Amino acid sequence: MLIYGVHPVLEALRAGGVKRIRVAERSDRARPVLDLAEAQGVRVERVPADVIDRLAPGATHQGVVAEVDDARSYDIEELVRGVHGVPLIVVLDGIEDPHNLGAILRTADAAGVDGVVVQSRRSAARAGAAAKASAGALSHARLAEVVNVARALDELKALGVWTVGLAGEADRAYDDVDLTGPTALVVGAEGPGLRRLVREKCDFLVAIPMHGHVGSLNVSVAAGIALFEAVRQRKERETKGTK
Repeated sequence: MLIYGVHPVLEALRAGGVKRIRVAERSDRARPVLDLAEAQGVRVERVPADVIDRLAPGATHQGVVAEVDDARSYDIEELVRGVHGVPLIVVLDGIEDPHNLGAILRTADAAGVDGVVVQSRRSAARAGAAAKASAGALSHARLAEVVNVARALDELKALGVWTVGLAGEADRAYDDVDLTGPTALVVGAEGPGLRRLVREKCDFLVAIPMHGHVGSLNVSVAAGIALFEAVRQRKERETKGTK
């Protein structure tokens, strides 16, 4: 798998699994990458800039491309059981835009999400643009790849996880649901949103109230709002519990 950009490659180095790095001969932004790669004994090749352009066509690669191992794949039970606190999971239903995927992974990392469920089909590739948009979060994400999202929700429920779907037309507000327990936030693609069967499988459907002229939010922004509401509720509950 190829990733590009200074920050994604740095995070991949920190996470391990980088096989080889190619750096443009005259790149002056790659020094942190070169230093860390040297410290870890990772092979670095200096190549003409047009080689980098061919490896990452049309991309903002900053003169750095890395070949990395495919990320480890988890199963649903590992995502839920392998956490120290109360699980917070994100389920992606048909996110095909790599920039949205990367942005969601970046936000999920910032919110302390324990795992992300993605579909093997109808899902953006996790290399290239998604890795760049994630600003390196992809290298640290715990991903479970599933064939069927609806069945994955059934499995999450069997493990005691409540499923909360974001749907613009839902009657209930996102901050009117208790997110302090084991929770999976389910988000769908821009435009079609959650698919019918996935919607029906969710324990709750919630919306983010819109007060302006635009009727909806970018999916990565919506996911971030809901995730940090979960963070807020959990922090508030923790604070009350210590008094």
